[in-house]
Amino acid sequence: MSANKARRVIDQIRGRKYDETLMILELMPYRACEAILKIVFSAGANATNNLGLSKGSLVISKAEVNEGRTMKRVKPVARGRAHPIKKRTCHITVTVKGSPSESIVEASPA
Repeated sequence: MSANKARRVIDQIRGRKYDETLMILELMPYRACEAILKIVFSAGANATNNLGLSKGSLVISKAEVNEGRTMKRVKPVARGRAHPIKKRTCHITVTVKGSPSESIVEASPA
């Protein structure tokens, strides 16, 4: 998908809470929401497993979309001609932050 299509969705979730973001992405009608939802899920799981933060305290602190490579293809048309097609891609980055005071306390096995 192109960077502009992804930016349309990313602008809606920047600065919101993690739970609110998931709800927004599930209800939006855009195709970019599927990919961004997977990225937000992954960011939440990484924050929970690696940093010990609870998902309730997470906030989308930084979300950006940059243009990726453009794949150039050719579409055959009448009279032996060909029209160029540009399949655009993008790089999506989502950063979450949470308050460490609400971190998950794991009990060690006895």
